[in-house]
Amino acid sequence: MRPDSPPLRPGRRAVLGGLLGALALTGCGTLRSRPKVREWNLFGGGDGARLLQIHQQYVAEHPDVAFEAHTLAWGPPFYTKLAMSAAGGRAPEVATLHLSRLKGFSPATMLDPIPVDLLADAGVTESDFLPTSWNRAVVDGKLYAVPLDTHPFVLYYNTEICQKAGLLEPDGRIRTVKGVDAFLEMLKAVKDVTGKFAASVETTNPWRLWWTLYGQLEGKFFDDTGTRLVLDDAKALEALNLMAKLAADGLTPRSSNYSALVAQFSNGDAGLSFNGEWEVTTYQTAKMPFSMAPFPVVYDVPKYAGDAHTFVLPHQSNRDKADTKATVEYIAWMLKHSADWAAGGHVPAYQPVAKSQEYLNLKPQAEYRSVAPDVLFDPDAWFSGSGAQLQNEAAAAFSGVFSGQATPKAALAQFKAATQKLLDTPSPV
Repeated sequence: MRPDSPPLRPGRRAVLGGLLGALALTGCGTLRSRPKVREWNLFGGGDGARLLQIHQQYVAEHPDVAFEAHTLAWGPPFYTKLAMSAAGGRAPEVATLHLSRLKGFSPATMLDPIPVDLLADAGVTESDFLPTSWNRAVVDGKLYAVPLDTHPFVLYYNTEICQKAGLLEPDGRIRTVKGVDAFLEMLKAVKDVTGKFAASVETTNPWRLWWTLYGQLEGKFFDDTGTRLVLDDAKALEALNLMAKLAADGLTPRSSNYSALVAQFSNGDAGLSFNGEWEVTTYQTAKMPFSMAPFPVVYDVPKYAGDAHTFVLPHQSNRDKADTKATVEYIAWMLKHSADWAAGGHVPAYQPVAKSQEYLNLKPQAEYRSVAPDVLFDPDAWFSGSGAQLQNEAAAAFSGVFSGQATPKAALAQFKAATQKLLDTPSPV
């Protein structure tokens, strides 16, 4: 899942192509004798396999629903196809949408509002969510998305390496550090043990690291109207200068793509890793000694780059009442079973599950749950959000800060110019 807003790489984002349709449509009755729920999602790799298992359970429990699940390629291909289907009014009943992309997706024209009365009938209300998640899903007073999870930028740590570095508390958890100096001291202690790097990070697209640091400095991006770029140069440069120092001091690699980020932590070249929480299954499968924690509060306030997967109702020209009711009930069922989804790393958005013992027993998945209220979504714009162009422009500009091919000042100038160009371009939807 990622971050989804997560980087595109074949292993995680391969198109599954398969459907649950054949499974869902077996049994008694014809397609139109039962309400239909067609679901589009963008979950490849481990996320897709996990979703398949959850869907199999749903199908087994709902023989009265004609259910189909389709997995499409992550990122731009998914959003392009979803927009085209919604523009033509021939969309599926329900789809996955990153919450960071909701407002840029033109919800009033591309999405149908969620019937909150039907949602309440299914046992789900606003009080079941954190205000930060629910309020972001409301546009012009209407609910257009139902959050399934939160996926924050977190800290992974190799427990054996960190034990040798003297960074673990008596309970085995990593010691909490706050401030730049303490952060750097932690990294240096880890590097002394590994002899290579302290932390693995995706230097070829360091958007999430920069956005976390800039957010902790309380830097703004757009003005209140969302039409003017108001980046704080001093704060943006402070974050970029720290990133440059990490590479210059050998605490992180100078050049590392996503696959390398995962490999460096897996093989012990780095005792820490800065990434989204979705790789938990990868490291558990590798049976390596690791745990997870919130990313350190390096600057002033606890903020962490992240996103959320949501359920939306893509626009249909003639939405069927029975299908819609079954779809909303499917959404509610998925929320109530989201502990299974959380096993893959994501923090449940549905608070009855987030507070349940079933979820709290998940280790290390429950170790960073406290960050959910402080997740920092990408700026609101048609070109922003997981897998969108703003992250690509950040990659093009900020990767040079790690590699040493660009100064922080030059990188920031490049990023601001590219962002302004996007801001001056009308939304295509």
